[in-house]
Amino acid sequence: MPFTLATWNINSVRLREGLVADLLETEAPDILCLQECKSPVEKIPMERFRALGYTHMIARGQKGYNGVAILSKMPIEDVGDKDFASLGHARHIAGRLENGATIHNFYVPAGGDKPDREVNEKFGQKLDYLTEMRDWFHAERPERAILVGDLNIAPREDDVWSHKQLLKVVSHTPIEVEHLGAAQEAGGWVDVTRKDIPEGQLYSWWSYRSPDWDAADKGRRLDHVWATPDIAGAAHGSRILREVRGWTQPSDHAPVFATFDL
Repeated sequence: MPFTLATWNINSVRLREGLVADLLETEAPDILCLQECKSPVEKIPMERFRALGYTHMIARGQKGYNGVAILSKMPIEDVGDKDFASLGHARHIAGRLENGATIHNFYVPAGGDKPDREVNEKFGQKLDYLTEMRDWFHAERPERAILVGDLNIAPREDDVWSHKQLLKVVSHTPIEVEHLGAAQEAGGWVDVTRKDIPEGQLYSWWSYRSPDWDAADKGRRLDHVWATPDIAGAAHGSRILREVRGWTQPSDHAPVFATFDL
């Protein structure tokens, strides 16, 4: 049965409850994966989402920070989470659909401002997080799996507005791209978005600091949809809903969509 999945760093699910509801009403994905929920699980406004048909949720939360959730119209079983790099953060959750597909929802650490682990502990944590992702995928090779989320890295030159100007900016540095690539290779993951949209500049995030984000268009593709090779061929219809970045009091991320015929 085909299903459409979306991933969105919402930057506070309670603050932007209305925007989530708007997306669920207008786009109606079967599954919505959220990151940076910034809420304890019990305070996620599920009553409103349930009324829109999203009767299933699995989540991990923290007050004010991090947090991941999967909202689904389809039955989904909570199959756990991993605390990569032992940070004690709510940054990963996995759910299994009745068709056997497992969905991993990730919120990789942003990594702070300076791309140097000697002076910036957060950057080291980000690299360690990615290394442990790699090692896990090596040890337990995923099958029939989809990985989505804010991975906080724009890997390709055309995933950023200026490759040259961002080479020393956290999210596009060579060492981050290398670490993300190693994690991707370890799981055999296929970048579904770029499979469907192989050419051209493509962004999912635009900074709040830009007074006119749309005209300046200094974006980065930080949000990703991957799939294991055994089901990647069933994925299609990838798109980034750029206009959501222009909604009232928006997240600085736009949702990324893909459809799977499974």
